Amino acid sequence: MFFPDLIIEHYLFISILFIIAILMPSIIRTSRKNMTSREMVMLAVLAAIASVSRIPFASIPSVQPTTFVIIASAIALGPQSGLIIGASAALISNMLLGQGPWTPWQMVSWGMIGFVAGLFAKSFFMKRLTWRLIYGFIVGFLFGWVMNLWILFSGFGELNLETFILLNTSSFYFDLAHALSNVFFLFLFSGVWIKILNRFKEKYGVFGDGG
Repeated sequence: MFFPDLIIEHYLFISILFIIAILMPSIIRTSRKNMTSREMVMLAVLAAIASVSRIPFASIPSVQPTTFVIIASAIALGPQSGLIIGASAALISNMLLGQGPWTPWQMVSWGMIGFVAGLFAKSFFMKRLTWRLIYGFIVGFLFGWVMNLWILFSGFGELNLETFILLNTSSFYFDLAHALSNVFFLFLFSGVWIKILNRFKEKYGVFGDGG
């Protein structure tokens, strides 16, 4: 509003700052929480699993179980844990697959996917497999659309709605592959994954406040 010329000229830098501002409240809240060593280890392991799961599927564009791991873990451990696992998965996996200006966008996309899944974990929306599959399908497309924003802000064509629609149309089959792979992995493994994590929570008394 106050510096339109600065925003237009440095839109990629401003967009990254905006993403950091979105993540910061949850990061600060999590840092102030007294987490046990078991909780920290559990989050680290799940973030590592979500990250490593991208590697074997790197040759198949948009097909990977990372989103499934984030959603299922967030449902069991809560929204803050889902955000941490999602954001960490993008940062860690890109150390092998390649860092770039897209990394913050992936961090906020996967982080918010985990946060929202954890936020509705105790509602029928996430308790029923059918709704989990619908959520996984929808976020597969939303992830792609958010990633298209950084392409748009990087100077691909004019910064307008028409260019954004063109990007989304061009990426449709990649986004569809992501959405369908989410449905596939959630259908096969989400129930078992959530049960195992819930048993771990009960056995060791961790994440009692909803993560």
